[in-house]
Amino acid sequence: QVQLVESGGGLVQPGGSLKLSCTASGFTFSSSAIGWYRQAPGKERELVATIFSIGNMRNITRYADAVKGRFTISRDNAKNTVYLQMNSLKPEDTAVYLCYAKQPFSYTYDWGQGTQVTVSS
Repeated sequence: QVQLVESGGGLVQPGGSLKLSCTASGFTFSSSAIGWYRQAPGKERELVATIFSIGNMRNITRYADAVKGRFTISRDNAKNTVYLQMNSLKPEDTAVYLCYAKQPFSYTYDWGQGTQVTVSS
């Protein structure tokens, strides 16, 4: 069974940092695109960061404009884990952060349960 389990969320002051983790099981992690969405109440789900490989181009990363320069996504295939290092956090970063994975040749995403990140103002 595909399973994605997030951890690392919490309450942090503006300017602080958090590191989210998502550990995966039940599929071939190393060949899948993985990343993070976030969703705040009343807002659309937003792609925050993704990491993937195409041929010899490995660990290609993409970030939402709102988080560029502050967030870093990385993956450890040996641990089946993706990380999101979040620095210089702002109140507008407050959201539920959801880990996702898209397997090769799949047109659907697998999702974690989400972890709450709250940046106080």
